[in-house]
Amino acid sequence: MPLRIVFMGTAELACASLKALLASSSFEVLGVVTQPDRPKGRELKLQPSPVKIIVSAAGLPVWQPERARHPDFLKELAALRLDLLVVAAYGQILPQAMLDLPRFGGVNVHASLLPKYRGAAPIQWAILNDEAETGVTIMKMAAGLDTGDILSRRPIPILPEDNAATLHDQLAALGAELLVPTILDYTSGAIRPQPQVEAEATCARKITKEDGRLDWTKPARTLWNQVRAFTPWPGAFTVVAGSSGRRLLKILRAVIDENQNGAPGEVLQADKTGLVVACGQGALRVHELQMEGGRKMTSSELLAGHFIPTGTMIG
Repeated sequence: MPLRIVFMGTAELACASLKALLASSSFEVLGVVTQPDRPKGRELKLQPSPVKIIVSAAGLPVWQPERARHPDFLKELAALRLDLLVVAAYGQILPQAMLDLPRFGGVNVHASLLPKYRGAAPIQWAILNDEAETGVTIMKMAAGLDTGDILSRRPIPILPEDNAATLHDQLAALGAELLVPTILDYTSGAIRPQPQVEAEATCARKITKEDGRLDWTKPARTLWNQVRAFTPWPGAFTVVAGSSGRRLLKILRAVIDENQNGAPGEVLQADKTGLVVACGQGALRVHELQMEGGRKMTSSELLAGHFIPTGTMIG
């Protein structure tokens, strides 16, 4: 008999896991819980979550409670006589009363090697903190924030060319690959859940737009990590003065230049090889950027239309 499950997910990270469950004959997906449609874009039109788009195509029931812990919604779930809740990037902490409803409780796909980086932004914080690796954890859910017992983990390296977008896609695929066999081993009793080591826990708080502001007094490696961690959102940014006043400049791709030094924020070089800006230690060579109100372009393309003389101070 296939396991009777409900999937709870909202963000793009959850989509690969949902597809893996739908493709397996080991599960009967009774429906999906996702966040309510939210206004997006300049016109603030209501937009469905990435997970809802997949569910709609599959013809499955969709629940979108404003608060998943609402008693009426808990009654609906209880009536389904579930074997398991499967959760990935849902966006709310679930109450113990909900986790107690299914026969096997709930499992969660989390994009870090727990107990490191519990919380909303594990991918970004792993890059920001210069980690050599990250990974995926499948855990048995508890009422706390990512505190449940570990069922399985799989690491991957964080490469110099990685940013939050590329790492997100790798971890989404890895989570989906690990999820199905982990569930089957857990529900069959082949896995013994392992408690997290609380002393090793770290927090990955939600990212804000202001986190993207570059402080040029910091070392080049710190700012390089910031650029990678905040691509595509919120973007690492600074301010540059020009003939039309001070404008926001997003830095999308850069490398460390350890051979150049200057006053923090000083433009050391601005030519076809790139825009080089001094940091507190070393410099950052910018290869791709975006001027406020403009399109993404290479440094040489931008400099062809916006003269930034050597010695200019930015930030």
